[in-house]
Amino acid sequence: MVNQIKKSLILSGHKTSVALEKEFWEALERIANKNNISTDALIQKIDQNDRNGSLASALRVFILSSFIEMKK
Repeated sequence: MVNQIKKSLILSGHKTSVALEKEFWEALERIANKNNISTDALIQKIDQNDRNGSLASALRVFILSSFIEMKK
Protein backbone atom coordinates (compact mmCIF):
# COMPACT_ATOMS: atom_id res chain seq x y z
CA MET A 1 0.00 0.00 0.00
CA VAL A 2 1.21 3.48 -0.81
CA ASN A 3 0.57 5.04 2.59
CA GLN A 4 2.49 2.40 4.54
CA ILE A 5 5.94 2.83 6.05
CA LYS A 6 8.15 -0.25 6.05
CA LYS A 7 10.67 -0.63 8.88
CA SER A 8 13.33 -3.27 9.41
CA LEU A 9 14.05 -4.72 12.83
CA ILE A 10 15.51 -7.75 14.53
CA LEU A 11 13.15 -10.09 16.39
CA SER A 12 14.51 -13.10 18.27
CA GLY A 13 17.80 -12.73 16.42
CA HIS A 14 16.20 -12.67 12.97
CA LYS A 15 16.02 -9.66 10.68
CA THR A 16 12.49 -8.89 9.54
CA SER A 17 10.45 -5.97 8.30
CA VAL A 18 6.93 -4.78 8.89
CA ALA A 19 4.81 -2.25 7.02
CA LEU A 20 2.26 -0.13 8.85
CA GLU A 21 0.51 3.14 8.21
CA LYS A 22 2.14 6.25 9.68
CA GLU A 23 -0.60 6.56 12.30
CA PHE A 24 0.08 3.06 13.62
CA TRP A 25 3.82 3.78 13.93
CA GLU A 26 2.96 6.95 15.85
CA ALA A 27 0.59 5.03 18.12
CA LEU A 28 3.24 2.38 18.83
CA GLU A 29 5.72 5.09 19.73
CA ARG A 30 3.18 6.72 22.04
CA ILE A 31 2.42 3.42 23.81
CA ALA A 32 6.13 2.62 24.12
CA ASN A 33 6.87 6.06 25.59
CA LYS A 34 4.03 5.67 28.06
CA ASN A 35 5.58 2.38 29.20
CA ASN A 36 9.14 3.78 29.25
CA ILE A 37 10.45 1.29 26.69
CA SER A 38 11.68 1.61 23.14
CA THR A 39 9.38 0.98 20.20
CA ASP A 40 11.56 -1.97 19.19
CA ALA A 41 11.26 -3.47 22.70
CA LEU A 42 7.48 -3.07 22.55
CA ILE A 43 7.34 -4.79 19.16
CA GLN A 44 9.52 -7.61 20.51
CA LYS A 45 7.11 -8.05 23.43
CA ILE A 46 4.06 -8.08 21.13
CA ASP A 47 5.78 -10.58 18.83
CA GLN A 48 6.53 -12.93 21.72
CA ASN A 49 3.26 -12.62 23.66
CA ASP A 50 0.39 -11.38 21.51
CA ARG A 51 1.06 -12.68 18.03
CA ASN A 52 -1.64 -14.61 16.20
CA GLY A 53 -0.98 -14.30 12.48
CA SER A 54 1.17 -11.68 10.81
CA LEU A 55 3.25 -9.25 12.82
CA ALA A 56 1.52 -6.27 11.20
CA SER A 57 -1.90 -7.61 12.23
CA ALA A 58 -0.69 -8.34 15.76
CA LEU A 59 0.62 -4.77 16.07
CA ARG A 60 -2.63 -3.24 14.82
CA VAL A 61 -4.73 -5.37 17.19
CA PHE A 62 -2.42 -4.53 20.10
CA ILE A 63 -2.70 -0.81 19.37
CA LEU A 64 -6.48 -0.97 19.12
CA SER A 65 -6.72 -2.94 22.37
CA SER A 66 -4.39 -0.49 24.12
CA PHE A 67 -6.45 2.52 23.10
CA ILE A 68 -9.69 0.79 24.10
CA GLU A 69 -8.17 0.13 27.54
CA MET A 70 -7.08 3.78 27.83
CA LYS A 71 -10.64 4.94 27.19
CA LYS A 72 -12.07 2.82 30.04
